[in-house]
Amino acid sequence: MASPLLVLRPGVAPDAATLCSRCFTRLVLRPAGSSRRSFNTTRILQNAQSQTSTLPRILRKAYFSSNGLPASQFSKNGVVQWLRKESQHTDRSPLFHSTAPNIDPQASTATSIGVNSKEIPFQPDEELPHRRRQRLKAEQEASAGNHEIRPDASSRLSTLSSSLPKTSLRRTMATYLALTKPNLSFLIVLTATTAYGLYPIPTLLTLDPSVTPLPTLSTSTLTFLYLSAGTFLSSASANTLNMLFEPQYDARMSRTRNRPLVRKLLSTRAAVLFAALTGTVGITALYMGTNPTVAALSAFNLFLYAFVYTPLKRISVINTWVGAIVGGIPPLMGWTAAAGQTATTGHDSWRDLLFGPDSPGGWLMAAILFAWQFPHFNSLSHTIREEYKNAGYKMLAWTNPARNGRVALRYSILMFPVCAGLWWVGVVDKGFLVGGTLVNCWLAKEAYRFWKQKGAGGSARALFWASVWHLPLLMVGTLVFKKGIWDGVWSRLFGEEEDEDEYDDEFEEDEIKGNNGSSVPAHALLPSRPVS
Repeated sequence: MASPLLVLRPGVAPDAATLCSRCFTRLVLRPAGSSRRSFNTTRILQNAQSQTSTLPRILRKAYFSSNGLPASQFSKNGVVQWLRKESQHTDRSPLFHSTAPNIDPQASTATSIGVNSKEIPFQPDEELPHRRRQRLKAEQEASAGNHEIRPDASSRLSTLSSSLPKTSLRRTMATYLALTKPNLSFLIVLTATTAYGLYPIPTLLTLDPSVTPLPTLSTSTLTFLYLSAGTFLSSASANTLNMLFEPQYDARMSRTRNRPLVRKLLSTRAAVLFAALTGTVGITALYMGTNPTVAALSAFNLFLYAFVYTPLKRISVINTWVGAIVGGIPPLMGWTAAAGQTATTGHDSWRDLLFGPDSPGGWLMAAILFAWQFPHFNSLSHTIREEYKNAGYKMLAWTNPARNGRVALRYSILMFPVCAGLWWVGVVDKGFLVGGTLVNCWLAKEAYRFWKQKGAGGSARALFWASVWHLPLLMVGTLVFKKGIWDGVWSRLFGEEEDEDEYDDEFEEDEIKGNNGSSVPAHALLPSRPVS
């Protein structure tokens, strides 16, 4: 006879508590109406019910429901049919699928019904199926969260440079390029140059080319190059200083542990010299190639990022707002560079450039970048919140996760009125309202999921990648729908003719008497300045 296994829970009398699994299976599968004197299943169960008020766990509904028996079949016939079906796949009764205690075979041969035996404690199932599914799902989400955000560009460049020979020029260039955080610096240059190209050309100055207060194509290109190079070098200096101040904290995070200063691919002295050189050259290029106001904005942004934002990360969560201000200044730089180039006088002050009649467009572009920082960074920080916590950085992602989601959603919604403001002040056409609204709806939708699900279910990753694509699409959209670009196209498509007499009264070639009695054309009296 096979080893006896405990059917009823501990506390039942031994004469009714032990039963051979094969015998129990045969009893259950015995055809109805047949009789056997030696075993009576009903009597055994009745004796057990009389000694305990509740059935053992393996005979309750919860056991059968968790192992595949429908709730509608909780009846005597239904249970018997389920047992018969399960017994076809194993030589043991399905009631004994749980872990059973090991019993001495020699002792078990002498054990039979009605003979007292040593009580064997019942061991329940180790893990029910639904519990196992929940555990596997939680483990899958946890493991996926660790691999959502790959190492940043600086870490990847450092890994590349470490695989090259030490005397290689390519290794040296890759190492110094890693100090600049190239992806971040390129994004900053993109926002600055977009604002530069978006600046509207004053209508008064485009009516007559002979006035020539506007820069020529060559000077515009040169200013654009000065703006791009100066902004990139200034950003490189700020990023290098950021790495200089926190290598011990970068070493604690998977995204940053391979940065050049963490891996000691460069000495601290070399990094300091690189930061000083790039910062000096960058600000000088902006001063010489654009105007002093742009250079001052760049110097202030460098100071704010390296000496305020960087140490503030370990002090207060307000660092995220300071970092958003840092991200909003580059578009204002590009706007100011264009404003200084098209100014009607050669000595416009910083108040004229920053708070002049055309300045609202630049501030709205800065507001877009300021608001964009929150859905982008809050989703990224949520993914690696434990690493930020271990490194000692004060981030909303782990100090206040609920507020982290609310802030991301709040500033995603703020994108709608800010983008509409660009159309309101006459920077973009109505087409941008459609395209910008669609892109903003995508970001707001993912931000809502991120807030509602508290970053779970892949919502953090979805918001992060939505923000990554959102900003380039929005920047390109502003340039595509810049005010006045499509006017000539629509007039040709719909057969509309431009009104050539619109400005005749204002700019006709009437002779005006000067002080010496000579005649001069009207447009010669317009102010002009030398092109720098």
